[in-house]
Amino acid sequence: MAKAKAKAKAEANGEEVNSIVSDFLHFLNASPTAFHAVDEAKRRLQTVGYQQISEREDWELEAGKRYFFTRNHSTIIAFAVGKKYVAGNGFHVVGAHTDSPCLKLKPVSKVTKGGYLEVGVQTYGGGLWHTWFDRDLTVAGRVIIREGKDGSGPYSHKLVRIDEPIMRIPTLAIHLDRNVNSDGFKVNTQSHLVPILATSIKEELNKVVTDSPNERTDTYSSKHHSHLLQMIASQIGCRPDDICDFELQACDTQPSIVAGIKKEFIFSGRLDNLCMSFCSLKALIDSTSSESDLEDEIGVRMVALFDHEEVGSDSAQGAGSPAMLDALSRITNSFCSNSKLIEKAIQRSFLVSADMAHALHPNYMDKHEDNHQPKLHGGLVIKHNANQRYATNAVTSFVFREVASKHNLPVQDFVVRNDMACGSTIGPILASGVGIRTVDVGAPQLSMHSIREMCAVDDVKHSYEHFKAFFQEFSELDAKIKVDM
Repeated sequence: MAKAKAKAKAEANGEEVNSIVSDFLHFLNASPTAFHAVDEAKRRLQTVGYQQISEREDWELEAGKRYFFTRNHSTIIAFAVGKKYVAGNGFHVVGAHTDSPCLKLKPVSKVTKGGYLEVGVQTYGGGLWHTWFDRDLTVAGRVIIREGKDGSGPYSHKLVRIDEPIMRIPTLAIHLDRNVNSDGFKVNTQSHLVPILATSIKEELNKVVTDSPNERTDTYSSKHHSHLLQMIASQIGCRPDDICDFELQACDTQPSIVAGIKKEFIFSGRLDNLCMSFCSLKALIDSTSSESDLEDEIGVRMVALFDHEEVGSDSAQGAGSPAMLDALSRITNSFCSNSKLIEKAIQRSFLVSADMAHALHPNYMDKHEDNHQPKLHGGLVIKHNANQRYATNAVTSFVFREVASKHNLPVQDFVVRNDMACGSTIGPILASGVGIRTVDVGAPQLSMHSIREMCAVDDVKHSYEHFKAFFQEFSELDAKIKVDM
């Protein structure tokens, strides 16, 4: 009987893991860029009844209701107001980021040399650029188009994604670089990292001919290859000449998959940091899906997914912007005009800064400190750094660990070696900029910043459950903590 119950429990757990991971794969494959990730998050929120509000308008909020807004369509902040919330109560936030290292098309991407048509790109973030060679690439991003026939507007923002592989960055044959294996593959990001789109002879044979006598002369074709513009225009349903501007990036066409002989891994691009974005978003949605979920909540449950973390967060939509503080202030002020209450609210608030962590690599074990070696399947990793590269302290670490303990969830610790530089996250930026208590955490992964990364199936479930438990438990737990009293 006991064995039968254990087997049934294991099967049920397996089905739950499969459901969450399947949902995660859909999120990944729908999100080749930060714009698409926000669009997918927006779709999911609206499906379950979250109301979109605009930063350009006044906010009229109600306790027990759920809302979200976007900034630049690459940052999204969603929140659910507890039914017992009053102005001055705290915010319980999970923060992550929507961007990943990539190759972004230059303002003038048209490159022709050696009989080839190439696409000029600039590096974004600290990518492992050698992994972009010999991959089947495409483009995705957003396009600003002119909709009016007379050239006077209106203008709209459209997302675009070419599904088929249209570009490639070929490596140099070993016969022409005999020492590459002994000296290492050294990438010059200006001259070597240029995707090939076509050959010049094929371009001439298949040249786009325009019969329209009204074709405008302010076309983008002097800056970008005409066939690329034609393909983009066809995808979004406009003329090439209606394209006013765009933000596009190169993307891998290989889909995200569950893999490994035991089907225990996820192989995908952009795990850093779409994994944490997905898990936090799903946790918020599932912890606020019914009327009763917010019945006894005295605070505001929030997820903030920022753009531009990979390049320092210093932008209008990055974590270094006033976006977070603006949101906290406007929510507080919607329930009371006393501007001093926001200061009290911040001191009652808590941020989980969620960004992927470095799992122990079996082939490079010396890169981890002996007592801090996060493992795949081991649960979320609490990140510590005495020099404040991570914002974790004893109080915030305890809170997150206590939530895990109550729900029987695994948790790990990470400290970088003293003889290695330490990365950072949005945690210290928001902790210092807003003044909010913060813990830095992340799911363990390998191949961070490669075009193709990997993490463990189990850690997706662990992360989702940990964030969901945080939303459900924090108000009660925080009331028991006595610091600065």
